[in-house]
Amino acid sequence: MELYALQEAFDDIKKLGAKIVAVTPQIPELSAGMVEKHELEFDILSDCKGEFTESLNINFDIPADLQDVYMDFGIDLPACSGEPQWVLPIPARIVIDSDGIVRATDIDPDYTVRPEASKTVDDLRALNS
Repeated sequence: MELYALQEAFDDIKKLGAKIVAVTPQIPELSAGMVEKHELEFDILSDCKGEFTESLNINFDIPADLQDVYMDFGIDLPACSGEPQWVLPIPARIVIDSDGIVRATDIDPDYTVRPEASKTVDDLRALNS
């Protein structure tokens, strides 16, 4: 849903001179399927080992009891990432300007709380004003 929402805002984001880059813990083959299925026009980078998101201090370990719940739903994180650890990044959206300075962030440890794509467009517009 997150990637689909960003795709819906893609034209507005592009008109503002910005780019979308998504980072996922999934192996590239799984991401390629999402790109194709949702006709995404932006790059999705794989951070299978979680090194990038760890450098941002937004990773969290999935406890053993929750690992069982994930598996009951058919979600095998190690298979998705190709790595043995049960680690996920906290969902985050970060707006970085052309000088590499972070100008806006939306980070919430509750994975069900995601900013609207329009919020990101508004953050980008604020950079241009």
